[in-house]
Amino acid sequence: TAVVEIKSAGALAHTQNTGRMAVSDIIQHVSVVQEVMRAVMKPEVHYGKIPGTDKPTLYKAGAEVLCMVFRVADTYEVTDLSTPDTVRYRVNCIGTHQVTGVVLGSGLGEASSGEEKYKWRKAISHEEWEDTPANLRRVKHARGKGGTTYKQEQIRTEPADLANTILKMANKRAKMAMVLNVTAASDCFSQDLEDMDEALRDQLARRV
Repeated sequence: TAVVEIKSAGALAHTQNTGRMAVSDIIQHVSVVQEVMRAVMKPEVHYGKIPGTDKPTLYKAGAEVLCMVFRVADTYEVTDLSTPDTVRYRVNCIGTHQVTGVVLGSGLGEASSGEEKYKWRKAISHEEWEDTPANLRRVKHARGKGGTTYKQEQIRTEPADLANTILKMANKRAKMAMVLNVTAASDCFSQDLEDMDEALRDQLARRV
């Protein structure tokens, strides 16, 4: 297996220099991804199945494994798109072959405090909810286990408090995109569904 991994990693860099990959290299490359998934990756650790989808979703731990196998180093270019009311970052993750230094590809990722799961938080108490200005609070109707529904008092989060979390999420999404692009693992895995808002994931699952 070690020999196959080294050859496949080298084939990625070779492709960037020649502009094409031999059919035998493509077959071998895909085989390596599938073998790593079977022999190394663990469900719910490196990848997981999101209800309503036909492919497993690659997790950060799984992306790290693929980077190790194909000798891919990651670097990040961050663009700050924040406004006074919203923290927002767009990140370009660049994958470079560790041995040759050849740039293999890149992936874009973005995160914002305006996303549903960051924009609102559960009120600590009813008193906190009552003391919050009307335009910064809401009552959300949500779906619970077993098809039950419930109401939750929520208040707006302070965007500045989430800046580091938002940047990390943008970096993570960019790296996941880069890894799938560079390793051509999108035949085996999907992206971003892990980070989808719970309500949207629930709607997706109920369509099946």
